[in-house]
Amino acid sequence: MTFEFSLKIIALSEELRAIHKYEMASQIFRSGTSIGANIMEAQNAESKADFIYKFKRSAKESDEFHYWLKLCEASDLHPNPSKEVHSELRSISLIISKIISSSKKG
Repeated sequence: MTFEFSLKIIALSEELRAIHKYEMASQIFRSGTSIGANIMEAQNAESKADFIYKFKRSAKESDEFHYWLKLCEASDLHPNPSKEVHSELRSISLIISKIISSSKKG
C-alpha cells in the first residue's frame, strides 16, 4: 500500500517541479515517500521498541506530509493534490496508528 502511495507522491512532486515549485516538490517528496520507507525499516526492527519507534517516525512523516498537502490546497500558486492522495493518506495514517497501539498492548 505505501509503495503504490509513494509512486503517487513521486508523480505529484514531478508535477510541482514541472511548474517550478521546487521547494514544495522536495518537501512533499521527502515526507511522503519516507512514510513507506520507515515502515519498511520497521520490518527489520531489532526489538519491539525499535519496531514501535520506526512506526512512530512514519506517523510523524504522515503528519508532516499532511501539512504540506494542506499548504498546497490553501495556496493559489500550487495545484491541489487529488482527493485520492488525501484518502490514501488517511487510510495509511489509521493503519499506522492501529499498529502502534496494538504493538504497545501485546
